Amino acid sequence: MKTKINSRLIGIAILAIITTVIGVTVIYYNLFKQQVRSELEVSAKLLKDTHFFESIDIDTEKIDLSTDIEELRVTWISADGTVLYDNDVTTQTLENHLDRPEIRDAFESGVGESVRKSDTMDKSTYYYAVLLDNKTVLRVATDTESLLAVFISVIPLLSIIIFMITAICIGLSHMLTKQLIRPIEMMAENLETSDYASPYKELNPFSEKLRIQHTDVLSAAKARQDFTANVSHELKTPLTAISGYAELLEGDMVEDGQRKHFYQEIRKNADRLLALINDIIRLSELDRKGHTPVFEDIDLYATMQECAETLSVNAAQRNININFEGESRYVFGNKDMLKELIENLAQNAIRYNNPGGNVTVFAGERNDETVLMVKDDGIGIPPSEQERVFERFYRVDKSRSKETGGTGLGLAIVKHIAELHDARIELDSAPMEGTVVTVVF
Repeated sequence: MKTKINSRLIGIAILAIITTVIGVTVIYYNLFKQQVRSELEVSAKLLKDTHFFESIDIDTEKIDLSTDIEELRVTWISADGTVLYDNDVTTQTLENHLDRPEIRDAFESGVGESVRKSDTMDKSTYYYAVLLDNKTVLRVATDTESLLAVFISVIPLLSIIIFMITAICIGLSHMLTKQLIRPIEMMAENLETSDYASPYKELNPFSEKLRIQHTDVLSAAKARQDFTANVSHELKTPLTAISGYAELLEGDMVEDGQRKHFYQEIRKNADRLLALINDIIRLSELDRKGHTPVFEDIDLYATMQECAETLSVNAAQRNININFEGESRYVFGNKDMLKELIENLAQNAIRYNNPGGNVTVFAGERNDETVLMVKDDGIGIPPSEQERVFERFYRVDKSRSKETGGTGLGLAIVKHIAELHDARIELDSAPMEGTVVTVVF
C-alpha cells in the first residue's frame, strides 16, 4: 500500500511538473509572439513617420539600412507589387510581392500582417506592412525561433529544474505517505480497543466495520475451535463404548445372557455415531459458500403432510400424541430443506417430551404471514438457556438427548435452513410447561 501511494504521488507530481512546464512554455511563446508583433508595428510606424520613403524618385541604391537596423528586414514595394528596395537582398532577385497576404491587406486596408513558417530553417518570419501616403507599401519583418526550437533550447535548464522539483516531490511523497499510513497502522493495532477513535473522521465507518469483521473472525475462529473440540468429544464417546463392548465380547468376558445387550449397545452407539456424522456433513454442506440450492414455490402444508407418516411412527414409539394442522400456504424455498426443518423441529418436540405428551405441528397463515409452528407440552427450556439452544452440540438435557439419540446439531441445522430461506425463528418456552418454536417466512 505504501509503495502504491508513494508511486502515485510521485507520478502525479511528475505529471503536474511536465504539464506546468509545457503550459508555461506555450504561454511564454505566445507572449513573445505578441511582443514581436508589437515591435514590428512600432518599427513600421517609425519608418513611416520619417517620410524617408515618400519620394517615388528616391535613389534606392543610396539607401542602406543593413547596418543601422540589425535583425530587421525592411522592404519597400510599389503599387504594382514591384520591390523597390530590400535591405537584405538585391531587388533583382525578388519576384513580384503583390500576392503576399500582408502586402495585399496593406493596399486594401492600410495595414497588413502575416506569419510564415520555414520548416527547413525551423523558424517563423513575422511580417508587418503599412501603406504610405504615396501609395507604396513599407514592410518590416523579423525571424524568430519556432515553439519547438524554443522548447529544445531550454531543455537543459528545464531538465535541471524538473530533476530538482521531482527530488523534492519524492521526499514529500515519502513523508506524506508515512503521515497517511500511520493512522491506519495505529487503527489496525487498536482493532480490539472498542473506544479507539480514528484521527480521521472519514475512517470511523471503515474502522467500525473492520472492528466488527475482526470480532466476527475471532468469533468464527473460536466457534470453529469449539466445534472441532465438540466433534472430537461427541465422536469419541460412542467409539469408546463400541470399542469397549467389542473388546469384552472378543475376550469372551461376557455371559451368554448379556451378549444380546452388548450387541444392542454396540448397534445403538453405531447408529448414534452415524447420525452424528450425517449431521456434521449436513452442517458442512449448509455452511459451504457458493452452494446454491434450487428454490421454487412450495406448499408448506403439503410438505408437512409428507413428513407426517415418519413422525407419527417415531411419536408412537415414544408414546407421544402428534397432530398435524393448518392450511395450504406457499413459500419460495427448497423442498428437501423444508422437510428437514420440519422433521428436526418435530423430532426435538418428541424427544424432549414426557410419555403421554402431545405435539402439534402447524403449517399455515398467522397474522398475514406464513408460519410453521411446532408445539409440545414437554420439559421446556429455562429462560437462561433459550438463547443457546440453536448452538451446535448444545443440549438442555444432555442425558435425555443421548438416551434418545440426539446429536445436539438438529436445531443448528434448523437455524441454517431458516437463514437460507430468509425466515426468522421465534421461541417461547417455560420449564415443565412445554415449548413453541415458530418459523416465520
